[in-house]
Amino acid sequence: MTLEERLIRLIETDGPIPLSAYMQIALHDPQDGYYAVRPGLGRDFTTAPETSQIFGELIGLWIVHEWRALGEPSPFNLVEIGPGRALLLHDALKMAALAGGQVFLDALQLTLIEPSPALRLVQTERLQRFAPQFVSQLSSVPAGPMLLVANEYLDCLPVRQFHRDGERWRECVVGLSAESRLVMGLAADEPRPPMGTALAGNVVEVQSGLDLIIADLATRAAPFRALFVDYGPADRAPADTLRAYREGRQVSPLEAPGLCDLTADVDFGRFARLAASANLDVSGPTPQGMFLLGLGAQARLNQLIKANEDEAEAIYTAAQRLIDPKEMGERFKAICLSSPGLPKPAGF
Repeated sequence: MTLEERLIRLIETDGPIPLSAYMQIALHDPQDGYYAVRPGLGRDFTTAPETSQIFGELIGLWIVHEWRALGEPSPFNLVEIGPGRALLLHDALKMAALAGGQVFLDALQLTLIEPSPALRLVQTERLQRFAPQFVSQLSSVPAGPMLLVANEYLDCLPVRQFHRDGERWRECVVGLSAESRLVMGLAADEPRPPMGTALAGNVVEVQSGLDLIIADLATRAAPFRALFVDYGPADRAPADTLRAYREGRQVSPLEAPGLCDLTADVDFGRFARLAASANLDVSGPTPQGMFLLGLGAQARLNQLIKANEDEAEAIYTAAQRLIDPKEMGERFKAICLSSPGLPKPAGF
């Protein structure tokens, strides 16, 4: 039985399900979920570390800089949420080893938050030198000083979508058509969007997972920093941004659940407000291009071109995609959440 058939049977039995529940099942069902068994990095979507090595290398320099800002604790936890094929950490730790030396490497304890067995195998092979440990959620990361990075993780958190209906708000649900096909509709009841949501326009999306991340960080002992890079608006709640990709083309979010990547814009404004209300220090959100240039992207680009003159055009084009406001430079944002009392993080 396919995942779509199982969803149809679930809805036939229990009625329509919230869009967030559909997204959670389609992405993370242990048997047929997209990320659990067939993540399509490089096929259905391409991330910044796969676009240019400069991204991961600059993150590596950021990690060493912030480790020093924490007082060079030994040991400390370096954590990545959703490492994918581990390209970011592969490039980051190569540069961090050069910048931080043996003292940094001796202090490092690498923890990856990755529920997918298939991806854990890839990550173990690529990062075997650093003996990664695996957990399935942020709350399971060992106690102690922590630096956390997460690139294009927040965008795959399930979204609740609310539509304005006159003076009411109604939540989007997934139900069945007369032909027993998956369709979107609106719930009969009237739940309001959660507190802290900027209610502009006729549609808003809310990721409840943002609240859980803040709760986990707020209860963690200092010191720590958590860097998130993703796409979404800095000053308003996303509207109808849920979309799906399969084999490099955009398709309906209800097409072939489990076979498509589902993604939605991140509400960085709400994320920052939640963090501030939990007494975390917030830096950003700032555009990815400005963040990377602040970490030395131009200097690193010049070094790479000088060392690889035959590939200069390709290196330049890839780096520009990360930085150019017309490409990823403006739409993607960086935000850093820290325990109180630390100096301002690099790049902000």
